[in-house]
Amino acid sequence: MTIHQITFSPTGGTRRVSELLCAGIGITDTATELCSWEDDIAYPDIAADDLAVISMPVFAGRVPMLAVERLKRVSAHGARCVIVAVYGNRAYDDALVEMQDIATAAGFRVMAAVTAIAEHSVCRQLAAGRPDASDAAQLGEFGAAILARAALSAPIPEFTLPGHRPYREYSPCAVPEADDRCQGCGACAAQCPTRAIAPDHPQTTDPALCISCMRCVQVCPVHARGIGQRLSMLAVHLEPLCRERQENRLYLP
Repeated sequence: MTIHQITFSPTGGTRRVSELLCAGIGITDTATELCSWEDDIAYPDIAADDLAVISMPVFAGRVPMLAVERLKRVSAHGARCVIVAVYGNRAYDDALVEMQDIATAAGFRVMAAVTAIAEHSVCRQLAAGRPDASDAAQLGEFGAAILARAALSAPIPEFTLPGHRPYREYSPCAVPEADDRCQGCGACAAQCPTRAIAPDHPQTTDPALCISCMRCVQVCPVHARGIGQRLSMLAVHLEPLCRERQENRLYLP
């Protein structure tokens, strides 16, 4: 059985969660990052007896559409998979059932699901430092439990995950722009998965292409990119909703 790690991780938190979970499962044979330039993605060809760990971030209670489109290009061949929804301590809303539907439509058999916490991709002070040591231990235990179940090779029972269909309406965050600290280095343009930032003019972002993933904010070496005054407004809104520590959860029928 080959273990495939498939992530869409604009700011690194989703990938870190996936790595901790996969550490409990065992050696990861292939790793695919879908949050890259399309030409740079080497889509894995997955055999029927393999196991895929598919991890995506939650954006306003939903899964990023770009991640959905790119997962559809993976050849699943009926392989089992674990879906992992990573959120910034507020809520994952309908993202988990959306991932279940997406993975099933792509040809996977969903055998387990995980919800996990990582530092909020926009308001970085929320869930700061997560996944932490406690998360690492818990995710490792989840991985071991998933491996034990996968080793049984038993039929996968139907199971119901939290969430609603139809999914909640997606409401995008603000489009990041650069301030006067920008030095024009182009790091943001080189890392933007949708090429919404022109290399020769990295101070602005094409709103028609931007998915508000905050990758450009994360990679800017001089912290010149952000969403301006919207950040403080969003923080005020989210702080009371994120005050209580949320814990990771494993759904394993």
